[in-house]
Amino acid sequence: MWILCALLTMYDYFPVGHPARTDVKIRIIGDSSWFRVPYPGQWGWPTVSVAGVIGMLAGVLACTVESISYYPTTAKMCGAPPPPVHAINRGIGFEGLGTVFAGIMGSGNGTNTFGENVGAIGVTKIGSRRVIQYASALMLIQGVVNKFGAVFIIIPEPIVGGMFCIMFGMISAFGLSALQYVHLNSSRNLYIIGFSMFFSLVLPKWLVANPNAIQTGNEILDSVLTVICSTSILVGGLIGCFLDNTIPGTPEERGLIAWANEMNLTSEPTTGEETSTYDFPVGMNALRKMKWTYSVPFLPTYRPKKN
Repeated sequence: MWILCALLTMYDYFPVGHPARTDVKIRIIGDSSWFRVPYPGQWGWPTVSVAGVIGMLAGVLACTVESISYYPTTAKMCGAPPPPVHAINRGIGFEGLGTVFAGIMGSGNGTNTFGENVGAIGVTKIGSRRVIQYASALMLIQGVVNKFGAVFIIIPEPIVGGMFCIMFGMISAFGLSALQYVHLNSSRNLYIIGFSMFFSLVLPKWLVANPNAIQTGNEILDSVLTVICSTSILVGGLIGCFLDNTIPGTPEERGLIAWANEMNLTSEPTTGEETSTYDFPVGMNALRKMKWTYSVPFLPTYRPKKN
């Protein structure tokens, strides 16, 4: 599609300034320097304030809920078993380290599981870790070789929009597929699903149109509530969780039994020559010899205590 846009641009099919033209942002390549090595404090050292910390904590909470929901979805797309607790802990922990590193480097944003990448796995059916490693190497090169990164910036907007439609559609479809475990002929469940989905879409849009609607008299609390209520997945999750646990319903009707059987997030550590999708690629034999690693909740050797 990028090549098609280039051909249509070359023959002036699109008017000047049209977002589908490949020359709209072409000056970015010429304006970019060849090399630039990022370093800590390049935009000034980070400042810390109570309002900033609490506001970021609210954002991190929302991103954590979002990421935890993506992990089983990614595993299902790849045909892998559901991630055990230690794998989820490890993923959230590294997202936290990435956010700290982003703050030190002054990038202006934290890191979390990117929904578009999850959708890309569903579209391409490629879940190889090697592909992710190559993609990481490409992104590191883009961060240092500015002109290489600028090439990807000039991708026409309609192409990006088309990819988003497909990828977010796949994410939505996989999310809705979780409803197969509940009784959809139950009016209770239909009410909870409908209200949670609709309200989580409406509230953030309303807050965008009315940014000063939340006025508690405390600026810090206002910013925290605004961040929380502006995150659709968090609003929908909280409402759905609240309604599901307050409106009476049997475990079978709520889908708890079928979900527990299908998405069991616990796994026994591998032993000897056994391997697991969520083991480290190297060093597992050494880890198994260290008994103290059995109680570390983010290592593959973690063995939760059984009641």
